[in-house]
Amino acid sequence: MNARPEMKTVRNRISRKGFTLVELVVVVLILGIIAAVAIPRMAASTTTAKTNSAKQSLTVVRNAIEMYKADNDGYPTDATTLATVLAPYLKGPFPTCPIGGKNATVVAGTNPVGVVSGGAGWAYTPATGDFVINHADGIAF
Repeated sequence: MNARPEMKTVRNRISRKGFTLVELVVVVLILGIIAAVAIPRMAASTTTAKTNSAKQSLTVVRNAIEMYKADNDGYPTDATTLATVLAPYLKGPFPTCPIGGKNATVVAGTNPVGVVSGGAGWAYTPATGDFVINHADGIAF
């Protein structure tokens, strides 16, 4: 008589080899909830990172322009050579714009400040020393 209860236990172990459909559905549901919460936060972090990077790059270049002005009694006169003129005042290469054109090209800006066509990442106005992002989203920085 002792053999029969042991055989039922062995059969139960052998017949139950995987997860039930309900268990799998619960796991997929939990993963879906986690993804629904995490993905919007990561997307917002990316936008915030680009904005902070743009502000930091603007600050660095604007400070370099002011140092140039203090040394030379005036702002750099040519937007196309701005990167080479400011090289002694920058540590490392001229920054790439993280918004809009996403390049390190500088074009002559307008006064008052506005977006200049051509796809350049930055706009510089030699008369006023204004240095801005050459994109509608970046003028306010």
